[in-house]
Amino acid sequence: MSLSVAFRRRFDGLSLDVAFDAPDGVTAIYGPSGCGKTSTVNAVAGLLRPDQGRIALDDRVLFDDSTDLPPARRRIGYVFQDARLFPHLTVAKNLGYGARFAPNPPDAAMRARVIQMLGLDDLLDRRPAGLSGGERQRVAIGRALLSSPDLLVMDEPLASLDPARKAEILPYLTRLRAGGGPPILYVSHAMAEIAALADHLIVMIEGRVTHAGPLADALADPDAAALIGPAEGGALLPAAPTGLIEDDLAQLDTPAGTLWLPRPAAHPGPLRLRILAHEVIVSRDEPKAISALNVLPARVLRLVGGPDRTLVQLQVGQTQILAAITARSARTLGLVAGVSCFVVIKTVGLIQTG
Repeated sequence: MSLSVAFRRRFDGLSLDVAFDAPDGVTAIYGPSGCGKTSTVNAVAGLLRPDQGRIALDDRVLFDDSTDLPPARRRIGYVFQDARLFPHLTVAKNLGYGARFAPNPPDAAMRARVIQMLGLDDLLDRRPAGLSGGERQRVAIGRALLSSPDLLVMDEPLASLDPARKAEILPYLTRLRAGGGPPILYVSHAMAEIAALADHLIVMIEGRVTHAGPLADALADPDAAALIGPAEGGALLPAAPTGLIEDDLAQLDTPAGTLWLPRPAAHPGPLRLRILAHEVIVSRDEPKAISALNVLPARVLRLVGGPDRTLVQLQVGQTQILAAITARSARTLGLVAGVSCFVVIKTVGLIQTG
């Protein structure tokens, strides 16, 4: 199912002029505070009326010049920053409240799957006051899913949680992504969350969409990295363990080539690795007798200079990786488009995100 969004809305101090398409999977909306992320998803959900435009899920129009479906008829589940559970109801009854608005109420098997997936079995008889922040957000996600939505909107669902609670809930969100549920529109200003969850990325700045496309492409693109912050660029790679484990290191097949990673933690669904650009070392010659285990042949695609660093886009195997080096290093190495080289990545520089 595809979401198509194109609308304008004027506020005091900000004008939204938004246009993007969000395909199946998880589409993240990223940008600084005040750029219009929440207003955008509120317009999609029917909580904010655009001045003009069109919003549609496949061929079902939610808003245009002649249509403005109320939120209850849009079939969109919404998870807010704060869980917004009913304090007087148990977890089981909060979950049941979402099903009351489903056009096709979930059967007992579907309810059981959602409860199991989100780890809610032991919480059903408790009330929100007795739950942690992470537990409350898991209940809110379950309530939204049990409304049988065509689209799930999540507006910074981890923003109000401390690091421990974020670490608690992220595996459940990863499981949700891998579970083949409805498409998700995920708002965040934390790229670590987005790298763990998203398939596609929309970047917003001052009410405008400045980039839209696959997340992996954006992280390895110098122009997109300039928008999201050069420190966030690098690469996002799918990875499959080969089964070989030596010295507590696991060998992985990736589009870039074979990599070694500290033994991966158990995870639902495919493994994905994030590489940060500042963790990538570039060498013109193949390094010999070094401690780093991950050395891969590469070719320079292009360089984008900045005041304190140069971003080097590299073709590595069947994918692209971005490296952040000093301008002096780029000159000393003679890096220009087409030059062959090697990339070096420490095992501790590989981040298992999902």
